[in-house]
Amino acid sequence: MAERDEGDRRGYLRAVGQELPRVAGRILGKQGLGEAQLVSEWAAVVGPELAATTLPVRLSFPAGGRRNGTLKLRVTSTAALAVQHREPQILERINGFFGYGAVARLVLVQGPLPRRPEPAPPTPRPLTPAEAAGLAERLNQLPDSPVKSALHRLGAAILGRR
Repeated sequence: MAERDEGDRRGYLRAVGQELPRVAGRILGKQGLGEAQLVSEWAAVVGPELAATTLPVRLSFPAGGRRNGTLKLRVTSTAALAVQHREPQILERINGFFGYGAVARLVLVQGPLPRRPEPAPPTPRPLTPAEAAGLAERLNQLPDSPVKSALHRLGAAILGRR
């Protein structure tokens, strides 16, 4: 019975895997970026420096083909000239990612990039017994209150980052 369930599951996953490109292609095709993986792997394709100032917007191909396309890139105004200068390198990296000559030219559109979430600050390490005792001694003169608790948390965070 378990073998049958596993086989049914595999068949279901295979069916989902076969249908996913068709369904996703419709959604992404409306946006004009049929190659969603390019967006998700952008930093790996062009490097973190370029990825910080560029974002692929639309990939379009000539009618009836999937070669010699045009990639529309949103670029920060300060990076536009450098990106234009590095176009041959960028095209080489993009085509290397696809494995064939998918993109022949870039169209740069200057403007701000969407905000990326900032990384969370590092979690402070636990205090050593000596650090905890020193902090408690410094705060010992204050009466118990929310201010004392806040100062203790602040002190622990500061000491924990050193």
